[in-house]
Amino acid sequence: MNETKTVEKLLQGLNILIVDGNHYMRKLTRTMLMNLGAKSVIEASDGLAGLEQIRLNDPDVMLLDWDMPVLDGMEVMHIVRSPGVFPRPNLPIIMLTHRAERSAVVQAIQAGVHEFLVKPTSPKALRDRLTSIAVNPRPMVKIGDSYVPEPRRPAPAFDLESFS
Repeated sequence: MNETKTVEKLLQGLNILIVDGNHYMRKLTRTMLMNLGAKSVIEASDGLAGLEQIRLNDPDVMLLDWDMPVLDGMEVMHIVRSPGVFPRPNLPIIMLTHRAERSAVVQAIQAGVHEFLVKPTSPKALRDRLTSIAVNPRPMVKIGDSYVPEPRRPAPAFDLESFS
């Protein structure tokens, strides 16, 4: 089976949650996911509704916007990445936001996102991030006070404090 078919088959099996305050962006992201082969896509229009959808639908991955009403993306990250408090602290999360500054990427990584995409994104970039999460899942680890995906780089070279 060629790589495209393998990825499509993989994406078909994922239950994906989109949490974005912008109705148009949710629809655009949903359309991209469906075109990539996703069959199960759930939407939430704010952070609180997103947390509720995690509890109700147990998604395999969440696409999360940063700037949203009620609870923003960073507040959602803080709640989700609370082992022993939140039921799904290991949920793979892709931050999908218009914030492109290096400081935003670093803050999102420190908060525990698996992948980071800047809006507007391409179907290829979205597929690549989803494939990375599904094919090469990184275990969650505690680094300092943060609960984050295991760094891709060797641990000694990765010091969260040096990025602050």
